[in-house]
Amino acid sequence: MDGLRERFNKTLKAMLKRFVGVDPWEWDLFLPALLFTVREVQQASTGFSPFELLYSRQPRGILDLLKEGWEEQDTRMKGTVHYILELRKRPKVAGELARDNLLRAQARQARWYNQGARSRVFVPRDRVLLLLLTSDSKLMVKWQGPYEVLRRVGPVDYEIQLMGKRKHTQIYHVNLLKKWNARESMLVTTQPTEPELGPWGGDLSPPKEEMSLGPTLTSVQKEEMRALIRAFAAVLSTQPGRTTVACHHIQTAPGQKVREPLRPLPRKLCGTVQEELQKMLQMGVIQKSRSEWRSPIVLVPMRDGTLWFCIDFWKVNALSKFDAYLMPRTEELLERLWKARYLTTLDLTRGYWQIPLTPASQEKTAFATTFGLYHFLTMPFGLNGDAATFQQLMDHLLEEHRSYAAAYIDDVVIYSTSWEDHLGHIRAILKTLENARLTANPSKCTFGQSEVAYLGYVVGNGRLKPQVDKVKAVRDHQVPTTKKQVRQFLGLAGYYRRVIPHFATIAAPLTDLTKGGLPQKVGWSPQCEKAFQQLKQALTRSPVLAQPDFTKPFLVQTDASGVGLGAVLAQQQDGAEKPILYLSCKLLPREQAYSTIEREALAVQWAVEALRYYLLGSPFQLMTDHAPLQWMHNMRKSNPRIMRWYLFLQQYKYTIVYKAGQTHANADFLSRCVGLGAGEETTEEPGGEGCDGEDVPRTDSRSPRAARGREAAEHPGEAGRPAVGGQSKLADERGTAAADK
Repeated sequence: MDGLRERFNKTLKAMLKRFVGVDPWEWDLFLPALLFTVREVQQASTGFSPFELLYSRQPRGILDLLKEGWEEQDTRMKGTVHYILELRKRPKVAGELARDNLLRAQARQARWYNQGARSRVFVPRDRVLLLLLTSDSKLMVKWQGPYEVLRRVGPVDYEIQLMGKRKHTQIYHVNLLKKWNARESMLVTTQPTEPELGPWGGDLSPPKEEMSLGPTLTSVQKEEMRALIRAFAAVLSTQPGRTTVACHHIQTAPGQKVREPLRPLPRKLCGTVQEELQKMLQMGVIQKSRSEWRSPIVLVPMRDGTLWFCIDFWKVNALSKFDAYLMPRTEELLERLWKARYLTTLDLTRGYWQIPLTPASQEKTAFATTFGLYHFLTMPFGLNGDAATFQQLMDHLLEEHRSYAAAYIDDVVIYSTSWEDHLGHIRAILKTLENARLTANPSKCTFGQSEVAYLGYVVGNGRLKPQVDKVKAVRDHQVPTTKKQVRQFLGLAGYYRRVIPHFATIAAPLTDLTKGGLPQKVGWSPQCEKAFQQLKQALTRSPVLAQPDFTKPFLVQTDASGVGLGAVLAQQQDGAEKPILYLSCKLLPREQAYSTIEREALAVQWAVEALRYYLLGSPFQLMTDHAPLQWMHNMRKSNPRIMRWYLFLQQYKYTIVYKAGQTHANADFLSRCVGLGAGEETTEEPGGEGCDGEDVPRTDSRSPRAARGREAAEHPGEAGRPAVGGQSKLADERGTAAADK
């Protein structure tokens, strides 16, 4: 009724405005005539005038009397009985007609109104914002909420639950609704105070005194470290914490659900599953569920004979939105550690379980067992975007400590150049974890080390070498018999391609086995066996790389063969030339047809492009016998491809270090590091040193060669830890040996 009244007031105001404009001095004398006109005019929605619906007869105004006279209508009076009977029928007939007309008018108005409605679909339990009047003004509106959708009552109407309102439920048009979008992964909140209970204490059991302390520490340093560890006993705990800084959200499209059947479980494993469920219930990780979602469980056998309790979230991940948060480059993380004298690593206790799920996401993690349906309260392993959520949390927490701490997912490393600074850095990081209510597993933490195992490498003292247990996995790998097993081996060995000279050339027979069109069961040839053993031996020699010092110039050596390209990035450190990074790339079929000098020139261009992260903007030395660059200089005007290579090098500041052909002709010189000896001379290449290259076009970055070069140098081992069974990008349809990420 309020709406009808407001609509009539609007109409009346418009009529008065026009009425006053006609006679602004005596308009008030004609108000009775105006009101009579309002009552006798036909209403557009009902088809009748208000007077006729009330009195069941049409009023006769001055114009009606004139019309009857002009048309000479029959004005004879009807009988009283006939008039009364007809008058009694009119309200019913007029009411039915008015109702039909009103329904048609409403449908017409709704159709026109809904043409401007945007396509929005909500399902029960969705959270939405409502466009409502503000509490301080009836003329102002704003989006308020969120409120919960109860049901859909029409094509564009929804019943909304209004908490805290006079009416608990009300129906709203879709134009007044807007989807409530919660933060997907990071919800920063203030830490609640608990004056009665005091601050969070975590697991108050003291950490083990037998923690891994640096063997080179003095007795005084060890005692200082133990005192610091005891001060943060709540952080160093075997029980996972529960952070209040972030939570994980699983965003899926409305109306989509996953209902997977229960997979049969061997009776022998029922006890293992029940024991694992009890542990998670006691830690508050899961709870009983009545969710409409259901995913199956998977028991993965581990190397030590135990079973890993996992959930198969494959279908849930297929429906969820991808989180594109960037993971840190392992190359950059490792380079930050090379100057450190003291290193400490922290491994968070069941890190994913320390991040809670949003209430709307909990039911989507439901999983079925023979003991009932459960869902997670914290972030489980295997969800799409779980690593991104954890990395975003750690980046947020360590933002103030970037100069001495870094994290790759749940692996935190603290690095310092002095002992006093290291103690202060550890105290700051542990305090940050304590405020965020995170815990670290004391049995997996190391303190005050000179060398630590981090991201699959042993780093420290300015050196980098493969981790022993990972090398053992390569050494003990069985001869592969299928394409999948070949990719597994290449994925594991390829993670350490930066420490293996000519990796792509050596692995070429193996990458050829993974080409499309070949059978799944590989044909193992003597060349494959030779490559297999060479890769094993290259890692078991315990190769050691130096960490780059960006304050000193680099040395680039290149080489090319009929199969692939190779390069080494080296640097003079401690009076000796030390390798920093090995690169290799398999030649494409068309590139294998190049002449020897063309392949050598290609190796120079490819190596410099691949090492752009290290070389651009810094002077470096390019070791060569002059033949490739001299040939490029002579042929640049007759060959467009050579012209691109030649112009590309102009944007770098380099010095040509000439080596006599007798000392540089060995095709396998990259497997050894030869220093500058007698009989060598240094010359300047025109357009090299001192050329800023601002007006020189860059090389074609869209080419496969440039893409593979950048990937090999900028992302060697981007995936963090190598895992047996992971597929490698070393073997694509062209047999390209690209870096395993």
